Amino acid sequence: MCTAMTLQSQSNEIFFGRTMDFSHDIIPQLYIVPSSYTWYNTINNHLITDTYRFIGLGQELDGILGFFDGVNEKGFAAAVLYFAGYAQYNTGSNNAEQIASIDFLHYILGNCASVKELPSLLNDITIAGVPDPVTHTIAPLHWIATDRSGACVVIEPTAKGLELIDNPIGVMANSPDFNWHMTNLRNYTEATPTQKEEVFWDNIQLAPFGQAAGTTSLPGGFTSPERFVRTSYLKTHLPMPQDRQEAIAACFHILESVSIPKGAVITSRDTYDYTKYTAFINTDTCEYFYKTYDDIDIKTASLWQEALPQI
Repeated sequence: MCTAMTLQSQSNEIFFGRTMDFSHDIIPQLYIVPSSYTWYNTINNHLITDTYRFIGLGQELDGILGFFDGVNEKGFAAAVLYFAGYAQYNTGSNNAEQIASIDFLHYILGNCASVKELPSLLNDITIAGVPDPVTHTIAPLHWIATDRSGACVVIEPTAKGLELIDNPIGVMANSPDFNWHMTNLRNYTEATPTQKEEVFWDNIQLAPFGQAAGTTSLPGGFTSPERFVRTSYLKTHLPMPQDRQEAIAACFHILESVSIPKGAVITSRDTYDYTKYTAFINTDTCEYFYKTYDDIDIKTASLWQEALPQI
């Protein structure tokens, strides 16, 4: 379970971030991948050479380095989220280059400069499901991407094929598919930041309990649809931040509403599903801002920071 979003400031900087909600043990680290880095496609051991330098949060396990989110030197940023019950791989042309599902985020961060370039890049590949070293299963995945223009898209491998879907609201969660989530927002048209007035039922006066009566229809749980609705409501009603400092504060406040405390959700494997980390990226400066469950102080890192691990 994860939630992702974009946010624009008045200075036209685009911020992109996510919560990493997971029930398996992960120890993410920040990595810098240089341009012209050569790596092996997990599905077939074909060599792939990155075009762009990028910084990303990921984990290396059993010789496989997988990324969860990141941004490259062109300001193209992306993240991977779970898509249980909907993801279907190997639905493209047999002649297309196969990219392992666990490699796809690395592939686009290393080779895509903008959202506009994604259609041509996706035409040349198909995504193949490969077991990851954390869950030892073929994880059902989908992806969200944005860039410095503010354009935002969702990439979903389904029975229809590899779909590239415009994301005008700049929010993504998990299952169902993105178009379902957008339709579901119509169930919450009564939600408003303004105050409800008193009403009368026959001659009975009913007055709201103070402030925030306009938000009573918003869902409060941690399911994917509920998190999508809350994040969409908050980011679309928030005053546009004046600068990057206000934007970062706003980003973290919004995702606090969907962050999962340990113990609130327990899986069928009797493990806690909770927010391991929350991270935001400034696509203009290629800076990371992140905090973990056990350390709520916001830390920063940059694509141009030499002290980080470089592969």
